[in-house]
Amino acid sequence: MKNGKLGYAVLGLGIGMAHADAAYAYERAELVAVCDIDVKRLSKAEKKYAGVTAYTDFEALLADERVDVISICLPSAMHADFAVRAMEAGKHVLVEKPLDITPERAQLIEDARARTGMTCGVVHQNRFNVDMYPIREAVESGRLGNLILGTFAVKWYRDQSYYDNGGWRGTWEMDGGGSLMNQAVHTVDLMQWLMGDVESISSHIGIYNHDIKTEDTTASLIKFKSGAVATFVSTTCAYPGISTEIMLYGTDGSIEADADCLKTWKMMNAEDEDAEEEAMLARYGGGNMTATPEDAARRFGHDHVVCDMIDAVLDGRDPQVVPSDAIRAVKIVCGVYEAAKTGKTVYFD
Repeated sequence: MKNGKLGYAVLGLGIGMAHADAAYAYERAELVAVCDIDVKRLSKAEKKYAGVTAYTDFEALLADERVDVISICLPSAMHADFAVRAMEAGKHVLVEKPLDITPERAQLIEDARARTGMTCGVVHQNRFNVDMYPIREAVESGRLGNLILGTFAVKWYRDQSYYDNGGWRGTWEMDGGGSLMNQAVHTVDLMQWLMGDVESISSHIGIYNHDIKTEDTTASLIKFKSGAVATFVSTTCAYPGISTEIMLYGTDGSIEADADCLKTWKMMNAEDEDAEEEAMLARYGGGNMTATPEDAARRFGHDHVVCDMIDAVLDGRDPQVVPSDAIRAVKIVCGVYEAAKTGKTVYFD
């Protein structure tokens, strides 16, 4: 740490560029280093971020005493190995989603956090979309009553070139899955965050429109320990990319959203149901990019998560999403795959 600023580094300059952008712009940090084996990416980063040091060797990055925090932005199956090494070298880490590709590997990160005492955060930035604040509050305060049903659908599109570029997407070994593990894991996280612990999963998965090893479509029925049920669909076949549906139905109300945009707000216990919905849609219906003055000061996306990580280290607290939170999403995803592959309902402890 220099001049009260945290020394930040990014490992992997794909989605890692969003991490670098956020750290570079934040007044409480200094982006001191980036690391990648692709020299073209490194050259681009050197030109974009004045004064940054570029590394192709991870051990050299770990040896840089200016580095306090490292964002781990590698292919999913590499997260645990590099996050653990970084924490054991005395670096705090922010890990991209998913935490890793199995619960066991994800647990290695939590174990290293506990063993080393380093701070570890996880990128599940959709929790901080503008519409998630009132949705989460409505659930926690009981305004929806008892949750009965959730419907979640990630209907995206990826062409074949997306999977062909990089060589690791759409593989069980490195990606850990397809449409569910890679694209929809954020919405899996939101589902369990809003609806609670899972009791059982039954599912179907398949490859419908891509030449890949993993699935490009899933359809699951999920039962929660509360007694509520949910459907969950993920696909990368919905041309040209349609929606991310997040819908909750309870005994006293219903909420529907498409990603960061609120679509429906019906509360039985409202003084004036129509007026309340009109006000909520005016404030939250436009999503993150059209936040009203009440919400304009909030950060969204990777900017929020990176700045929260920096604040957590400097302020001596946990980040808003920690490994124990993110492990739950990995368990659910792997439960879907197990249920589909075995043809049996998977039960959770």
